[in-house]
Amino acid sequence: MSIELRVPQLPESVSDATVLSWHKQPGEHIDQDETLVDLETDKVVLEVPSPQSGILTTIHFKEGETVQADDVLGILEAGAGTPASQEQPPETPQADREAPALSPAVRRLVKESGIDPSTIQGSGKNGRIVKSDVEAAIATQKSGSQTESTVAPATPSPPPATIATGRIEERVPMTRLRKRVAERLVEAQQTAAILTTFNEVNLQAISDLRVKYRDEFEKRHNVRLGFMAFFVKAAVEALKQYPIINATVDGDDILYHGYFDIGIAVSSPRGLVVPILRDADQLSFAAVEQRIKDYGTKAKDGSLSYEDLTGGTFSITNGGVFGSMLSTPILNPPQSAILGMHSIQQRPVAEKGEIVIRPVMYLALSYDHRIIDGRDAVQFLVTIKQLLEDPSRLLLEI
Repeated sequence: MSIELRVPQLPESVSDATVLSWHKQPGEHIDQDETLVDLETDKVVLEVPSPQSGILTTIHFKEGETVQADDVLGILEAGAGTPASQEQPPETPQADREAPALSPAVRRLVKESGIDPSTIQGSGKNGRIVKSDVEAAIATQKSGSQTESTVAPATPSPPPATIATGRIEERVPMTRLRKRVAERLVEAQQTAAILTTFNEVNLQAISDLRVKYRDEFEKRHNVRLGFMAFFVKAAVEALKQYPIINATVDGDDILYHGYFDIGIAVSSPRGLVVPILRDADQLSFAAVEQRIKDYGTKAKDGSLSYEDLTGGTFSITNGGVFGSMLSTPILNPPQSAILGMHSIQQRPVAEKGEIVIRPVMYLALSYDHRIIDGRDAVQFLVTIKQLLEDPSRLLLEI
């Protein structure tokens, strides 16, 4: 029986998708629920499973082509062939047999590099292999190959002059995510009146707390106590005091949000993504750290869902992890403000008439001046500074 393989219903506000990669080719057997094709939207990669076991007979859309919901991707002859008759011979690469257990991004990298995933120790949750694991294995393989080439006879390399004179260019199409990010950033610049205010925060008190309770916290909650949980909790308390920072522009109206969905900017292999900590005011420090850790893992292996990235009333971005000292973050529409964290540096600070060395971070708050006045923005950032410099305020909510 022939079955039409159709594009599933796409998430709301997503009009089309791009065929990212086919995991089977015409004539190959596929099991029920095995991933058949990956579709890339402007936010996530959707894995389309096979509805039944059978033989893929026809592909209607090639990799790189655009599809819309309910388009026929190909034809499956259900029940044709059997797993036994289509059993892979012993020499079939292990990567092909284990591919369904890997994320789309990892599968592509494994296939391109020829790395055997069974030889890779996964660092993700429950030992799952993430992209960084494969990249490390590739680097190790290349290092070994270079070592072998120094001792084994080989064809002489081209003269250095030949290599040096090459002027290589490579044209690579933007991913849908990168194009969407570009569109949103331009939209933010064109529609919002963006200003940025700065301050600095002394993180000595938080650093002392982390040193004092780090081991006990990790032992009890099975997650490390980082700085981000303090910044999320401080942002929530400051948003409660200045609700206009948590609001958005809706036509000629201002829409105030009575909840606190905090976006955490995360760098992924496909580009910048902002997964959402929903109802962050109801999360414990441990819950915040665990969710951020989970989002980081999912971003690396390309398994973030559309729901993970939808919504948000305020965002936090940490350029400090890349060494940034100071920057002006750009708004994430339709949000009206974003907090930028930066690298922590040991700096001289005056305390009680004496110069002491303290861990200091510069903070930046970019905001939409259409609805947020400079006074509110400055006082909001000062409130975050006070909460972080005296963390007991977070417990007392003052």
